[in-house]
Amino acid sequence: MDKVIIFDTTLRDGEQGAGGALNIGEKLEIARQLEKLGVDVIEAGFPISSPGDFEAVSLIAKEVRQTSICGLAHAEPKAVDRAWEAVQGAADPRIHVFISASDIHLLFQLKKSREEILEMCRSNVARARKYLSNVEFSPMDATRSDPQFIFQIVQAAIEAGAATVNIPDTVGYSTPAEFGNLIEGLFKSVPNIHKAVVSVHCHNDLGLAVANSLEALRRGARQVEGTINGIGERAGNASLEEIIMAIKTRHESFKLETSVHTDQIYPTSRLVSELTGFPVQPNKAIVGANAFRHESGIHQDGVLKAPITYEIMDPRDIGLPSSSLVLGKLSGRHAFKERLAELGYSLSQDAFDHSFASFKELADKKKEVTDKDIEALVAQELRTASEAYHLEQVQVCCGDQSVPTATVRLRGPNGESLADAALGTGPVDAVYKAINRIVGVPNRLIEFTVSSVTEGIDAIGGVLIRIESNSVVYTGRGASTDIIVASARAYMNALNRLLAARGKKN
Repeated sequence: MDKVIIFDTTLRDGEQGAGGALNIGEKLEIARQLEKLGVDVIEAGFPISSPGDFEAVSLIAKEVRQTSICGLAHAEPKAVDRAWEAVQGAADPRIHVFISASDIHLLFQLKKSREEILEMCRSNVARARKYLSNVEFSPMDATRSDPQFIFQIVQAAIEAGAATVNIPDTVGYSTPAEFGNLIEGLFKSVPNIHKAVVSVHCHNDLGLAVANSLEALRRGARQVEGTINGIGERAGNASLEEIIMAIKTRHESFKLETSVHTDQIYPTSRLVSELTGFPVQPNKAIVGANAFRHESGIHQDGVLKAPITYEIMDPRDIGLPSSSLVLGKLSGRHAFKERLAELGYSLSQDAFDHSFASFKELADKKKEVTDKDIEALVAQELRTASEAYHLEQVQVCCGDQSVPTATVRLRGPNGESLADAALGTGPVDAVYKAINRIVGVPNRLIEFTVSSVTEGIDAIGGVLIRIESNSVVYTGRGASTDIIVASARAYMNALNRLLAARGKKN
């Protein structure tokens, strides 16, 4: 088999990244984009972990029809049953059963013997197999386990009905040679291995997740698991976009293929970053802001003469336009709409009208509006599409000889205009206190990050914040050429997410 099955766990393992919680609507939005991207399997969540996760998996299973929808379950009957309840509405449902396999986990976490683990594997894989044929099994912490025990438990899982066996490098401990040898050992030592697809799931604690995954594919694995932008627990997972483009770019080396529509990689990366609040580092492979930018004069000269001199991929292959259409204050609606389409956006008429108005306002302040500016504007519009409270005006007075003062006006849930003012230790603090006086939702600011979306003195500034309420963290993002306004928008974004979550809970 020359096809690699792409198993996306952004909505399950990716969401486990600290501070990356998603609400149900955001999960569905990402799932629909993953379907558009063309991944083969979406691991939509861990249904038994919470009612919210169960609801999200169930909704995605019903709404996303072109890809297999998977629910995770630890090797317990209730978890398996709950996973089946969540995914049974899918066009192609899957249950993913896992249990720890390393002596470290057995001794300190589960306090069980290998024989007990084998029995739990057999009984729960068999239980899942009664519901459906598409069953996956993972021996957690496989790379720190006795290889002979891994071979034994994989054989038992296949005998019990597993159609896919996944070898996870749960703590990112392995190296390419070691991991490749383990995968090769499966084919040599497990007599029924031909009855199942071999999968791999690598973490990035040593920065080797993609390298380990590619080596496993070279040694015979035919499913690879990972996340968009490599997000996830601790240092994250293998970045699916890097694996996919490595397979495509180095086809002569791997002689493999995927079903992914690579021109959807960049829009997917951007959406995941926007909704999780995890920014993509500029030098990130494939999707980073600098991935297709050239600063060196020698490089610029080469790229102008022939892009292949310094670019091994065509940026259009990942959905990033290579052409440059300069937009400014004289640009019309048609040019703006064409640029949005090139960047992968399809907006409703209302969202387009609001974005175009924001573009015109920005163009009056900047000589040239870049793609990054446009992305920031549209992201801001999408963030404000379903607000309980909307920021209408913010005004501050501050300086080294005055007390920072802020006045804000919000549009309330019923369209009413609400205004208040407050003093603070700084302009942002004053703005947040004024907003709190109106909204009245207790919370604690735990993170505040300011970054430049674009270059230059007239750059759009981006603000990312995280607030905590009742031990739950909510992320907010805002953008503006005025960093105080961006800060206010980010805070409103986080508060509206908090209010939406409370409303759903109530």
